[in-house]
Amino acid sequence: MQVVLLCGGKGTRLGEVTGNSVPKPMVQIGSSPILWHIMQQYDAAGYRDFVICAGHLSWSIKEYFLNFHAQRADVTISTAAGRPVKFHDSSDVENWNVTIAETGEETMTAGRVKRIAKYIDGDDFMLTYGDGVANVDLNALVEFHKSHGKMMTMTGVIPPGRFGELVISGDQISEMNEKPMASDRYINGGFMVVKKAFIERFLSGDVDDIMLEREPMMEAAKAGEMMLFRHNGFWQCMDTLRDWQYLNALWNEGRAPWSRDR
Repeated sequence: MQVVLLCGGKGTRLGEVTGNSVPKPMVQIGSSPILWHIMQQYDAAGYRDFVICAGHLSWSIKEYFLNFHAQRADVTISTAAGRPVKFHDSSDVENWNVTIAETGEETMTAGRVKRIAKYIDGDDFMLTYGDGVANVDLNALVEFHKSHGKMMTMTGVIPPGRFGELVISGDQISEMNEKPMASDRYINGGFMVVKKAFIERFLSGDVDDIMLEREPMMEAAKAGEMMLFRHNGFWQCMDTLRDWQYLNALWNEGRAPWSRDR
């Protein structure tokens, strides 16, 4: 099953980090882009065929993967014409198939998904955003999707609270919880599984100016074609400088829940 990654947005709220010189998915967590971290999650579950919906500063993503092997292996380079570059000790380099599609600078998410339909080979594909990590059980997600037969399965997550919560009785504070989890209010955490037929049914016509998360998903929900896969484990998006600092702290301290090696 192929994995489609939405990586075309501008990430304006993360301008302090990007400097408007790299797209949001290329912002580094540790020494690697968050895009690599997301792809590693899928790799760990056995999914290694990726379609990247590129847009804003797309060349940065292309350049990264064009030089992917060279960044991770020792190389011998002959300056003589026609001599191939030799890579050494490259057994640890990821074995991924990556298609990078130009889906437009200003295209919304519905349009980006529609534009990559030509690259989807099977009846179903996985879909997520290029700015969030989690420890979702991806194989359990796929099995759940296959079990119900609906058009789309969305992973629902409970976002971590950003502020401390006060428990009060009248004017008296009886308890103070530092950054508690929200109650049972799930939000769209990405990590979706979608039938290719969803594109034809809900993304017909010109949808370049339409957010996937609005009319298409709302119509699918009304038609009874959306199911929720509950994930109560770790999930974190990277929308702000604070989010970026938090994810880097987890990675640098060896506490990254999304990493298969930590």
